[in-house]
Amino acid sequence: DVQLVESGGGSVQIGGSLTLACAASRGFDDADAEWGWFRQAPGAQCEMVASISPDGKEYYSDSVKGRFTISKDNAKNTLYLQSNSLKPEDTAMYYCAADCRWVHDGSRYLPSKTDFGYWGQGTQVTVS
Repeated sequence: DVQLVESGGGSVQIGGSLTLACAASRGFDDADAEWGWFRQAPGAQCEMVASISPDGKEYYSDSVKGRFTISKDNAKNTLYLQSNSLKPEDTAMYYCAADCRWVHDGSRYLPSKTDFGYWGQGTQVTVS
């Protein structure tokens, strides 16, 4: 079975930084698909945060643009989310997702959660 394991979450002060990581299980090769980060706060809908295409193009939601950076190490099969200038509204469970084969055809800017085939269990980020 494919496993995505997130790490790096925690509690941080307003304005602080965290780097989240998402490691895929050994043997899972998804270099030709898009990966992404979602988040969900209590009582709120799941929100697409950022995604990275197979050719390295990055996409961000307006709420994190300029503060977060998504990256991927294909050799390690690991996805990262560098989050800076954190705000209380960034508090949420953050989920890694892989195997998105939706094409950026101009119909919408960001992929949706139904476009992804694999999900991690999540890592909690709390900003206060």
